[in-house]
Amino acid sequence: MEMGRREFLEKSGKYIMLFGAATKAWDFILAGTPEEAPGYDVTRHWWAFYIDIEKCIGCGNCVRACKAENNVLREPFYFRTWVERYHIPPPDLANLSEDRLPIVDSPNGGYDGFPERYRDGDGSKSFFVPKMCNHCTDSPCTQVCPVGATFDSPDGVVLVDKTYCLGCRYCVQACPYGCRYIDPRVQTVDKCTLCYHRITKGRKTACVEICPVGARQLGDRDDPYDPVNKILATRRVQVLQPELLTRPQCFYLGLDMEVR
Repeated sequence: MEMGRREFLEKSGKYIMLFGAATKAWDFILAGTPEEAPGYDVTRHWWAFYIDIEKCIGCGNCVRACKAENNVLREPFYFRTWVERYHIPPPDLANLSEDRLPIVDSPNGGYDGFPERYRDGDGSKSFFVPKMCNHCTDSPCTQVCPVGATFDSPDGVVLVDKTYCLGCRYCVQACPYGCRYIDPRVQTVDKCTLCYHRITKGRKTACVEICPVGARQLGDRDDPYDPVNKILATRRVQVLQPELLTRPQCFYLGLDMEVR
């Protein structure tokens, strides 16, 4: 496998740029052995993500930081994380029993923020929902990959070994959260890795570090003193599409309606 990885990197100049600035831990991720990364004990961590909808202001900093950190294409439709705006119209006074379905928009994934579109004070409500890979404990993407390129790391992160990826798109279709895409530069799948090259060195993810209001937080569920664990234990949090039983590790605070 090592020879195959080296040949792949030598033939993919842009791919080298993607990880050239990353820490040494990434070599072990590509080898499918993240637990062997130097200075990192994979058995002492279980990563989860927490997003506070009430704090998110839709500024797009997280989207821009993610693309810059991970060399994601600037063009639309290529995102490791993105932000959606949900707008709940004002109630129909003639029919108060009618459900108010949300209007959802996400111009360029929220990369440039959100233009003013709705008026305040008319009984409507707008809020922003950042989205990303949910790093499911029972992830459909790992189940359908025919070559094992998508795999679960021992510390709870769903990763992709691009030296094995065929670009078959099975995982793209299987993901219920729409968080995967094919990178046209190398014709392999790409997705959020929780900035694994950063967190294995004790750093925050790029999106967490850049968020000006603290709407995003990375948590270690194996650390009883992690503040995220206190939030998960004491506040009402939700996950996207819980009926699918994928056991997502991305938790939301402040969702007062069904968000898909």
